[in-house]
Amino acid sequence: MKAIQISEFGSNEVLSYTELAEPELNPGQVLIKNQAAGVNPIDWKTCSGGGAAPFIGDLPFIPGWEFAGTVAKIADDVTTFSVGDPVFGFIRFPERAGCFAEYVAAPVDQISLRPAELPVEAAAGLGLAGLTAWQALFDKGNLKASQRVVILAGAGGVGHLAIQLAKWAGAQVITTASAANHDFLTALGADVVIDYHTQKITDHAKDVDLVIDGIGGQVGIEALACVKPGGTLVTLPSATKDEVIAAGDAIKVNVEPIRVEPNSDQLGQLAGLYAEKKLCLNLANTYPLAQVGNAFDESKTGKVKGKLVLTI
Repeated sequence: MKAIQISEFGSNEVLSYTELAEPELNPGQVLIKNQAAGVNPIDWKTCSGGGAAPFIGDLPFIPGWEFAGTVAKIADDVTTFSVGDPVFGFIRFPERAGCFAEYVAAPVDQISLRPAELPVEAAAGLGLAGLTAWQALFDKGNLKASQRVVILAGAGGVGHLAIQLAKWAGAQVITTASAANHDFLTALGADVVIDYHTQKITDHAKDVDLVIDGIGGQVGIEALACVKPGGTLVTLPSATKDEVIAAGDAIKVNVEPIRVEPNSDQLGQLAGLYAEKKLCLNLANTYPLAQVGNAFDESKTGKVKGKLVLTI
């Protein structure tokens, strides 16, 4: 099978488009004929030696944690899926998963059926960002109807999904974005969109129940002032979580870090919302698998509107 593999950490020059053996199928797994894979900042960060590098074991390493495809084989003990089923998943994170490849061996408890209304490219980009948004809003943030939530970096992969999920839950949504993305986010349901270039979040959002901090560092720290007593800020970037937590402790605001976890039930709920036209995923760009370096370069700009996906 064709796959992207690295044998050392580094920039794009370490990415090798190569021929490898199909992965072996273990109990509790299905073999996926992969059609698309999502690209996320964690992918290029890990390939450069950061990100999830401490969890992946020895090199060589096939990047990628989310995919969409069809079931090609099933292990003898698997009864929940059949050959030919269209599926998608977010698997094994933060350990190696190998989704930048033509075939993927996937645990059945970390994948979901893909409804016909969910295109394969969108499904490939829905796992990591969708689960991060869901778990930040509902598992960590305990968001309820009629509450007010601030979503920093609303046009990003997680942000634009979090806006839609928060509105679906009945919340009022305040978000930040450059002026060029205001109409896009308003169309997704955002009630207030703040231009972070010219406006301060604290001038427009006070006493909110929840902040989803997709930026971290000083931006996350400044957003703590928006949170009402007893409210919560969920901070996504792991590199700055300790400083944001410390700043929250200093002013008695609860800060929750998050590491997204695979969850087949939540994947199924996301797919159902997509099928019902209550959730959409904006595809910023797609690239052939062999052009993963171009996808990494676009991701590194930090200005991706939605998700990047590799087609296989």
